[in-house]
This record gives sequence, structure tokens and C-alpha cells, in this order.
Amino acid sequence: MNPKDALIRPAAQTAASRPWLARLHPSLFGMVLGLLGLSGAWHRLARMEVGGAAPMSMVLLVLAVGLLALLLGLWAVKAARFPGVVRQEWSHPVQGALLALLPVSTLMAVALLVPRYPEIAGVALPVALLALAFQGTMAWHVVAALSTGQTPPELVTPALYLPTVPGGFVGAMALDALGWHGWATLLVGMGLGAWALLEMRILNRLFAGPLPPALRPTLGIEMAPAAVGALTAATLWPGLPADVLMVMLGVASGPVLAVLTRWRYWAAVPFNVGFWSFSFPLAALSGAAVEAVRHGQWPVEVALSAVGLASAVIAFLAFKTLVLAARGKLLPPV
Repeated sequence: MNPKDALIRPAAQTAASRPWLARLHPSLFGMVLGLLGLSGAWHRLARMEVGGAAPMSMVLLVLAVGLLALLLGLWAVKAARFPGVVRQEWSHPVQGALLALLPVSTLMAVALLVPRYPEIAGVALPVALLALAFQGTMAWHVVAALSTGQTPPELVTPALYLPTVPGGFVGAMALDALGWHGWATLLVGMGLGAWALLEMRILNRLFAGPLPPALRPTLGIEMAPAAVGALTAATLWPGLPADVLMVMLGVASGPVLAVLTRWRYWAAVPFNVGFWSFSFPLAALSGAAVEAVRHGQWPVEVALSAVGLASAVIAFLAFKTLVLAARGKLLPPV
């Protein structure tokens, strides 16, 4: 099989030989991550006494955690029933990177739940450590394959950021919520180092020409490092001045504009769950914007606009996903 015909499919099996559970795609966890990020942004708005923000945050949090529990359960059954498929996904350059969405979404849930419910910290700590171990193993695997030339050039995509950069930043927020601030700062440094390590390799591929159509939905992840980094800084160091946060938002706006300049390329691809890659970076960006507004004592309408825009995009993604599900096309055919 031509690798460009199977960019995000782990194996050349027919639809008849692959039940729906075997076709469960790691991109589905992007929905969880986007909803969690948006919940966090609305929660930050609630601190500014915006009416309705707290209930909206809670609804999104309950929905995201419920979906996370469902997907983790399904994935556990998939691993038990179809271990060969999971091994193939693990070894695939793109699928292997996207699998990092499992631990990253779990860590984000910990980061949001523990500050609200401190009594669950005893349970959340081993969950977070297990997620970090899983994420670290995937980061090792992805970096080793990329740095030894095992990753084909056509499969170099922003998805490769997931195990190392967002994984490090979100892991830092989880550890900080659990009271491990020192270890959290270490993870921030590791995330920054991984970002520097991967940035030139991935940007070189992106500037070489458009990604193959099947990979274009992963372009949203290109916005993640700077956006999630800004949110992480605002979370770990709540005393940062507004000017510093604005500089970070300025840096994060660059990748957003770079993605928007190629909108014709990714908009031409039929919608699939891979487009949820746009959700978490935009939600993180809106959350960081809320913090900048709050610290700078600027008009609350600016923060509302940022969160409203992220909410509109995620609502659109949710609507398109429900349409896919209604048509029986939520999962890849093979």
C-alpha cells in the first residue's frame, strides 16, 4: 500500500474484517481535549463574575469527563480484543503521535478537576503519573523515529508535537494542580526543549508545500505549542503581568495566522474528527486571553469575545461531528 494512501490508517485491512471498535480513532480524544479546554476558559470568565460562565463551565466539564471515561473504556476493550491493531497504530508515525491525545486529555481533566474537588487528589495523583508515563513513552518513541530517519518525510506533521510539547505543558498544569509545582516547572522546561527540538523539522516540512489531504486536519495542532504554553504560564505563575501574557499571545497568534493562510487547503478536505485538532489550541488561546484581560483590568468584553469565538468554533465542530455520527461516518471506513 502506498503510504500516502494510508496516512492515518494503521493497517491494510478490509472494512469487513475491521469491526467498529477496531476502527476507533485516537482523534476522538481531540473532542475531549477541546471541551476541557473550553470549560477551563469559561471557568476563568467566571472569576471575572461573568453571568452564566460558571454553569457553562460545569456543563462542559461534565460532558468532557463523561466522554473521556467512555472513550477510555472503549479503548481498553479495543486493546484487549484487537491488540494487533493497537500495535500497528503505535508503530505508525501519525497514529502513534495521535495516541498521545489519550494521556494528554486525561492530564487536562486532572488539571481542571483537582482544584474544584481537592478530595480526589489521592486518586488523581496515580492517574496523572500513569498518564505521564504513557505520554513519556510515546514521546520517546516519536522522537526516536524522527531523529533516526524512520519517519517518512511525507508523514512529518504537526501531530508529532502532541506527545512532547502539549503533553509537557498540560502535564505541568496537572502536577501544579496536585501541588507538585517544582516538578511542574520541570515539565514546562521539557516541553519548551521538545518544542525547540521539533520546530525546525516540522516547519521545514510545512513550508515545503501543502500536506497530503489526509493529513491536513492535523494542521490545527500547529497552533498548540504557543497557545497551550501561554495558558500553562498563566496557570503556573498567576502573578504574571498582563504585558507578559500579551507577548505570549502575540507569539501564539503567529501559528494561528500561518494556519489561516492555508485555509483553502484544509477546508477542501471533507470534514472528519481530525478537525477537532483546532479546538484545544483555540480554547487555550481564549483562556490565556481571559487571564491577560483580567490582569490588565481591561474591558470584560474583550475576554468574552475571545471565549465566544472559541465556543463558536467548537460548537460548529460538535454540530459537524453529530452530522457525521448520524450518517454512520464518524469512524474511518477501514
